Amino acid sequence: MPDSKGTKGKADMMSRRKLLMNGGAVTAGAVLFGATGSLASEKAPSVRSKLPTTKWDGEFDVLVIGSGFAALSAAIEARRKGLDVMVVEKMRVLGGNSCINGGLFAVAGSELQKKEGVKDSIETMVNDMLKAGRGINHVEITKKIAEGSIDAYNFVIQCGAVFKPKLSWLGGHSVARTYLTHNASGSGIVRPLVDTARAEGVVLRTGCKMLDFIVDDDERIVGIRARDGYRFPNEESGQIRMFRARKGVVLATGGFSQDAKFRAAQDPRLAGKIDSTNQLGATGEAMRAAFRAGAVPVQMSLIQLGPWASPDEKGFGVASMFNIQSGFRYGVMVDRSSGTRFVNELADRKTRADAMLKKVDANGSPDYPIIIVDSKGAEACPTLDRCLKYKVVHGFDTIEQLANFYKVPAAKLSETISNYNKYVADKHDPEFGKPLSTATPIVKAPFYAVRGWPKVHHCMGGVEIDVKGHVLHSQNFKPINGLYAAGEVTGGPHGASRLGSCAITDCLVMGRIAGNSVAGNEPS
Repeated sequence: MPDSKGTKGKADMMSRRKLLMNGGAVTAGAVLFGATGSLASEKAPSVRSKLPTTKWDGEFDVLVIGSGFAALSAAIEARRKGLDVMVVEKMRVLGGNSCINGGLFAVAGSELQKKEGVKDSIETMVNDMLKAGRGINHVEITKKIAEGSIDAYNFVIQCGAVFKPKLSWLGGHSVARTYLTHNASGSGIVRPLVDTARAEGVVLRTGCKMLDFIVDDDERIVGIRARDGYRFPNEESGQIRMFRARKGVVLATGGFSQDAKFRAAQDPRLAGKIDSTNQLGATGEAMRAAFRAGAVPVQMSLIQLGPWASPDEKGFGVASMFNIQSGFRYGVMVDRSSGTRFVNELADRKTRADAMLKKVDANGSPDYPIIIVDSKGAEACPTLDRCLKYKVVHGFDTIEQLANFYKVPAAKLSETISNYNKYVADKHDPEFGKPLSTATPIVKAPFYAVRGWPKVHHCMGGVEIDVKGHVLHSQNFKPINGLYAAGEVTGGPHGASRLGSCAITDCLVMGRIAGNSVAGNEPS
């Protein structure tokens, strides 16, 4: 029988060469690594063959895939080193999940903390992230994120971002360290970054879906194959284009929360109709292309559920900010059938989400917990008017009215709130250990309530990187030449569960690092 160098091997190579050429030619000695996924119709190959030379459709020093916090910060940093940079975004608008998130940004040792008398440190933030991550974080990246938080904050301020003048204290944090954008949305950071990138000469290309990495004979990423003019979710739209990256490609495409099949392959419990807070384009094809190019998959089954979402609206919605800013910090969450608390409302996301998912009826259907706060606590919610307008949150003159509306045992609910108010007065929660140093009692009408239920929110898994943003190869755990990554597409820094408001920090810090690293790479 012939070996791989014999007749059979030659025939296989000819067949593979034909398959490659049907997908479009690239430069001599180049290889395509396909980004096929559950949404993709492209049959891109993952084999190697020399091909006839063809003209690139565009050449840049750096290509950045994605257009959120990580992508834009990487693009700006690379551009400031004098490089030609193009951002490639598959959707028709820029920003991705970064535009629709809550605009919460964790910063350790900030000036606002000093002003509010909050004692914090990089070490404290790292410890909080490790606790939320159950100790399986890639610690060197976690530390890098905390260390770079102040510089990242100053970077976005310099770009024009504006934040509210009071810190938020989110679940899982041992102190208040979270800034909130002026409009309570990630767009409050994305828009200034887009304006800065455009003003400084970064090319911003929307409707361009990256399909494959193009790799040369030296195992270097030299460009991408893309569908230019792509219109999600039409996988046949647009024209095939080849773009060269002389110095490298930065992958910053986010997670895969909207790809139900791929999500369920990692964690079967997340199959079916479970909702996601993410934008529809969060489907992870480019990440899978990186795996095909040799990237190390890290902690792929670790998928976070956001405990602050509501089943009474789609996606992230308006209730999420109500719960984050008001309900959990200044109120209580109770079991609907018993009217009693069942978890620390300021525990980390995984702790709360796991506890909520246990609230089911006799048929196994969700028995949605109720989150309650008074009018004083609701003052902290910037989206209250919209919550009431869309009838996701409801207001009541009395606790009894609230109990009757949600069919909660009124006497038991009143007892629960009375006990909680005593805990607030004592600054000590003997039941669940909720931090109460800034809490207020639930006494002032109207009383507001919302039904809560977790939704898929963040993928902790992704490609492995080092502290300089290089993507590592699974064969030798050394950097893949010309490939960098930052943000949710990477795996490791958040361990089993990301600590709230650390995603923006991660994206900005590691995005800036990746942008500077690719700028220092030797051109191909």
